[in-house]
Amino acid sequence: MKTNKLGMNGPELTVVGFGAWAIGGPWQFGWGKVDDDESVKAIQASISNGINWIDTAAVYGFGHSEEVVGKAVKGMRDKVFIATKCGLLNDGNGNAVNNLEPKNIRMEIENSLRRLQTDYIDLYQFHWPDPNTPVEESWATMIDLKKEGKVKYIGVSNFDVPLLERCLKIGQVQSLQPPFSMIKTEVSEKILPFCLKNEIGVVAYSPMQAGLLTGKFDMNKVAQDDWRRRNEFFKEPLFGKALELVEKLRPIAAKRKKSVANLAVAWVLKNPAITSAIVGARTPAQVKENIAAGDYELTNEEMILIDGYLKELGL
Repeated sequence: MKTNKLGMNGPELTVVGFGAWAIGGPWQFGWGKVDDDESVKAIQASISNGINWIDTAAVYGFGHSEEVVGKAVKGMRDKVFIATKCGLLNDGNGNAVNNLEPKNIRMEIENSLRRLQTDYIDLYQFHWPDPNTPVEESWATMIDLKKEGKVKYIGVSNFDVPLLERCLKIGQVQSLQPPFSMIKTEVSEKILPFCLKNEIGVVAYSPMQAGLLTGKFDMNKVAQDDWRRRNEFFKEPLFGKALELVEKLRPIAAKRKKSVANLAVAWVLKNPAITSAIVGARTPAQVKENIAAGDYELTNEEMILIDGYLKELGL
């Protein structure tokens, strides 16, 4: 699979990464029940079929996702680049709360290392900004962790340009992880151009808008405790517009013998600021389909056609 360099002097990552959010199982922003054995098989299938990196987070399933990842990569740690995140804590009632205090970051990394069964993390990221802690204090702690060898690279997720600028004043930001799909494009206006200019790698999450753009989405199959039932994209009017878009995209994908899901990922990868797209999977079959997006490059004519559909639908 094609690879891109992650930021300034960074590692080579495959353009499709394995997203481990869903395999965390039930929690505040969970995707319903999961089969851990199937999750392990999915991760191993991704690695054996060319994907070289996994994105997880301490908060996914409040640690469960990291535990499953650790189990899956045991014995082949040197073959996979692991990215995880800190800064969201369980408040004791199952709610995730922001906390990027230096002492918390240090506590979280030790827990993540234990769950992942490793002595280092390839990419350690802030999950969300913490308005109660000066970002300079938090970022200085990340720089220290890198110096100590606990992490190889440090990045952020869901940060805006002003926060990125504050971090850059005291140390390199290897990467940003923002939400980005053809129907959620806010970051394309200022954030992606800033990252491109400052050599900050970008690993986009939810390129298929949490499954809505797969071409297979069925609300009847979504668990009652799945976070998507509360999300605006899965309610009218956005929900209906997105499904209408999917139908318009089918012929474009079919001409290239690809799925709509592949097309959605390829659209994200077309942006020059994007290093890789994080694509979630819970089964080996889903992994197999996701991998097909790795060699799918949309033409300029196809991009123009898709842009027309997006404008037509008001997306």
